Amino acid sequence: MADRVDSSTLDTGSQYGDPAQYGDPAQPVRRRRSLVRRVFRSRRQLLVALGSGTVAAAGLGSTAVVMLSGGADDDGSSRGSPRDAGAFADRDSSYVQGGALDLGVDGVAGTPSGAAEAALKVAPRYPTPLSRDPIMHLLRRATFGPTAPDAAQLRRDGIDAWLAQQLNPDQVPDDAVDRTLAAYPLLGMSTAELRAVKDLGQAAMTQLGHATIARQVWSHRQLYEVMVDFWANHLNITNPFDGGDVTRSVSDREVIRKHALGRFSDMLLASARDPAMLRYLDNASSDKRNVNENYGRELLELHTVGIDGGYTETDVRHSAYLMTGRTVGNDGLFRYDARRHWTGKVKVLGFSHDNKSAAQGLQVGDAYLTYLAKHESTARYIARKLAVRFVADSPPRSLVDRLAKAYLDNGTAIVPVLQVLFRSLEFWIATGLKTRRPLENFVAAVRVLGIEPESGTPDAIQEMYQQAQRLGNAPLTWGPPNGFPDVAGAWSSAHAMLGIWNSHRALAQGKYRGVRTPKPEYLIPPGPTTVGQYLDALAVRLVFQPLAAREKQAILTFLGAPEATKIKDMTLGGKVKDVVPLVLDSVYHALR
Repeated sequence: MADRVDSSTLDTGSQYGDPAQYGDPAQPVRRRRSLVRRVFRSRRQLLVALGSGTVAAAGLGSTAVVMLSGGADDDGSSRGSPRDAGAFADRDSSYVQGGALDLGVDGVAGTPSGAAEAALKVAPRYPTPLSRDPIMHLLRRATFGPTAPDAAQLRRDGIDAWLAQQLNPDQVPDDAVDRTLAAYPLLGMSTAELRAVKDLGQAAMTQLGHATIARQVWSHRQLYEVMVDFWANHLNITNPFDGGDVTRSVSDREVIRKHALGRFSDMLLASARDPAMLRYLDNASSDKRNVNENYGRELLELHTVGIDGGYTETDVRHSAYLMTGRTVGNDGLFRYDARRHWTGKVKVLGFSHDNKSAAQGLQVGDAYLTYLAKHESTARYIARKLAVRFVADSPPRSLVDRLAKAYLDNGTAIVPVLQVLFRSLEFWIATGLKTRRPLENFVAAVRVLGIEPESGTPDAIQEMYQQAQRLGNAPLTWGPPNGFPDVAGAWSSAHAMLGIWNSHRALAQGKYRGVRTPKPEYLIPPGPTTVGQYLDALAVRLVFQPLAAREKQAILTFLGAPEATKIKDMTLGGKVKDVVPLVLDSVYHALR
């Protein structure tokens, strides 16, 4: 078998398009990202340039449809609502056929283990090839991929104790990843310290991207890293981006990582004073004489109430008014400049204020942000996104309602919401109803193969990052402000599939130098005496369950050996290096 599958002659498109591609794949990544950002930079300017032609909602979003077809207020804002254009609740839902799933069970148990036990008594309405082992289900959803040591620890500690520990990440020792992160000293620096680094360029942002993969692979605080990834997509700031040299890595540390298991209201307030966010969405250049709507719009559409939250184009305009004055100083730090703040009456949804004093504009904006964080539509929007991440692409309404209530009842605190999620029967019956995104698939393969850091790990991580770029899913690199898609349809393409298969081969065959990769023949201990037994043991080691008869027979056919063939050596005649990636290519590894 060839080490690499050639995809050059295959159609890389799909029914949904391939989010990994923007134009010519050979075009430099930075240039493509810049193009996407320019398209999203000013929707109002884009519409003026387009004139009155027909606009596809899928291309420009519902706001464009409203602005082209609806009336306008005196300030130029449309009276229409994005919801009136028939838009999807969010971008992920646009890829999903039909409405919310009915999983055939709903309710909450007193403990996560109790919910898991209750769900096991119910036949799933949507069975999948994955076994319904609650331990493996939890590890697939609450980590970046199960490992044999993780499974052993979870079985020893129990579901409830393991989750309690993961929801208190400071209690989880993380020495191995801490040693690995020592290779990225810029991550811990403040903006002032980064400004003092000679010829910094994009080095801090590069280190952030690389360290993100290292954390996902080797951190023992796996649920925390999953939530960091969730919020980094929710409050997306592409990395790297022009102007983020001394701010983007600080944003990751002080906004996302600091608040990932805290209160969303605190995270939102921090984000609204984040120099990286203010530059990325152009609020740093917004002025009362020339108000830029980008941040005010995304604050509503993406960060809080969602596109069906009931706001209008007038609300968007007033949202932008409220955020004027929030800018970035020459020192790269957040600065509120009262001279730039728009004053006058404002009203957004149920929030209104006289906003008479520019000197009080920052406090008024904070009150507005707190109002948005605690809005019922925000609760539902975030609850649905969490349910999409942890349960299914079209999560049950009962679950979303339950999570939204927990969010509001607990003052936007995230841990109580997750506790309700893990006590919900819907979570435990949804085995195999999620598909890993390319980076998750790749990281899960690194983890399950037992690849460990060594002295040359930074070089290996750089190669892994580059591989993730080729898959269109390098961490934090999504160009538009809406974050990476998290549903299967968004990643359905031959290009993505073949890229993932090739990545499995490179990993299993030890192509990454600087890390310790177990040889394929040592993944399982001696014991199996026949090829069939060997494949069963290898499948349990890599995907934690035996292969179905058809998949097993396909590999036996590749080996050219009947199931009862006696094993002469643990390399299977030199073919084990190909069998290991074949098992990882299977649906058992692709689902989570």
